[in-house]
Amino acid sequence: MSPRPRAQRDRAAYTERLRAMWVGACIANWTGLRTEGVRVERPFFTDADWGKPLGRDGARIDFVLLDPCPADDDTDIEAVYLHLMTEAGTLFLSPEQIRDGWRAHINDFIWVSNRRARDLMERGVLPPATSDPALNPESLQIDAQLTTEIFGALAPGMPELALRIADLPIRTTAWEHAAHAAQFHVLLFSLAATVDPERPRREEIVRIVREARGYLPDASKAADVIDFVLSEYLASKDRDDWEAVRDAIARRYQEQALAHGFVYRGFTESAINLATGTMALLFGEGSFPRTVQIGTLSGWDSDNGTATMGALVALLGGMAELHRAFPGARLPERYNVHRTRPTLPDRLPDDPEAEDTFTDIARRMVDLIARPR
Repeated sequence: MSPRPRAQRDRAAYTERLRAMWVGACIANWTGLRTEGVRVERPFFTDADWGKPLGRDGARIDFVLLDPCPADDDTDIEAVYLHLMTEAGTLFLSPEQIRDGWRAHINDFIWVSNRRARDLMERGVLPPATSDPALNPESLQIDAQLTTEIFGALAPGMPELALRIADLPIRTTAWEHAAHAAQFHVLLFSLAATVDPERPRREEIVRIVREARGYLPDASKAADVIDFVLSEYLASKDRDDWEAVRDAIARRYQEQALAHGFVYRGFTESAINLATGTMALLFGEGSFPRTVQIGTLSGWDSDNGTATMGALVALLGGMAELHRAFPGARLPERYNVHRTRPTLPDRLPDDPEAEDTFTDIARRMVDLIARPR
């Protein structure tokens, strides 16, 4: 039997990595949810708190593996965007397609800027006006940072294309530095395809962080956040002392924010959560469990940056990365998207617990990537 053509091998390999991205996002999301909003000022969690019943409602802070994986806002809005692009047969959604898709599928389990944007759509406002701060005072919150990474993965190794296809979805809910933070995440997911598996993962992560940062305006608060966290990481003499950097983040972007020309807008705001997510990625150094641990313990809106960076590390390492992290464990494969988005198609009509699989989600993404631009 002759070997499969290179294109088929590449497609199969990337499909497997996309599956891992969704599985990783699911594990990281539900792990991070155990501490979401629990510590938003000092005293923060530390590594010593891992495994203790200190999470929300006394939950034990530990990895959460669920199959089926229940939908949450770290994955379900991206599932809606994937559905809309698949139905339309294009990576580029129009303002009307986004509005109609949100009205059809995004009605509950939405908060902050997403909630405001959805209400504006009901009044006839189209994206990107839905993120105009005159209409949406929440547009500097975290929302777009956790709902648009999919567009980077849909443009592997093509960061300019990733920014183009993500532009309107980002500006549906984000303004200014919050939009730049979302662009940074999109760029990381696109640049993941350029990571050399033969080089140290830590070095490659630093490289793509720097490369993604280079696309942002130097005057942006998001650029300041990334520059600060990267500098603190590179200067650290102890790669396990992420807690000192987290405390420095608290001083600069919360406790002394005004002195540094910033405004802290609460635990769901863009900048401080961009900082903790970037910190988890850097100090995790390419290890999925360590990245998720740091993100979960970091504080503030701890599920969101954790889900994003857990998904990114899983995209880098594929399913092998997750199997190494959880040997012998049953990893998530089915997706209960109807928990939050009940109007999306049920692709598993014979399964009463789930409506989709991460394998098929990955396949649909690769089908979109293969379409002509």
